[in-house]
Amino acid sequence: MYYKSLFLFQDAVEGEGSQSLIKIITSGGPMAIIIFGILLILSILAIYIFVERLLTIKKAGNIDQAFMNNIKANVAAGNIAAAKALCQTTDSPVARMVEKGLMRIGKPLRDIDTAIENVGNLEVFKLEKNLSRLASIAGAAPMIGFFGTVTGMILAFYKMATEQNVTPDVLAGGIYQALTTTAFGLAIGIFAFVGYNILVANVDKVIFQMERSTVEFMDLLQEPT
Repeated sequence: MYYKSLFLFQDAVEGEGSQSLIKIITSGGPMAIIIFGILLILSILAIYIFVERLLTIKKAGNIDQAFMNNIKANVAAGNIAAAKALCQTTDSPVARMVEKGLMRIGKPLRDIDTAIENVGNLEVFKLEKNLSRLASIAGAAPMIGFFGTVTGMILAFYKMATEQNVTPDVLAGGIYQALTTTAFGLAIGIFAFVGYNILVANVDKVIFQMERSTVEFMDLLQEPT
């Protein structure tokens, strides 16, 4: 008897699970379809921004210590052209900052430091590209999901008030919309929020490396020849 009941329960669960997500979404009506469409676009955009920025920031932070050692050796030997060539063949924010400093050699140290700082600000701006959009998605997705909850409950209560025979099937569409949009919106918001903080932490690490390399370069220029 116990096993028979267990099998019956399993069949019931499988029967419910066989209902496709598309059918659940469409059962909420046009408003549910629109809300799910917006959330789907936001989810794709959030994933794209996170992956693209993470790869870009990781690449920018991959600084080989041998680069700075070679720069120091070339500058100490007076071979500025070789140092510039090394910077031009190295694709990193630090290399572009050092190259700008090398181009200003012969001018006052304050001017060199200002030129390097300006390039650094531009590089940081590039690294932070689209991070504000990811933060906006983190805040907007749950709110859109909650909007779907409100409209879903309005739909459910409207049907309850207008239908003569109120059955679970009559209320299912509104309740589906209320629950699924909330869950989907929260999931996107959580992913975008966590992804944003991960990216910000990685950007901070790259900025620290840029500042450290700048200090090393400026110290090199102030060393007695």
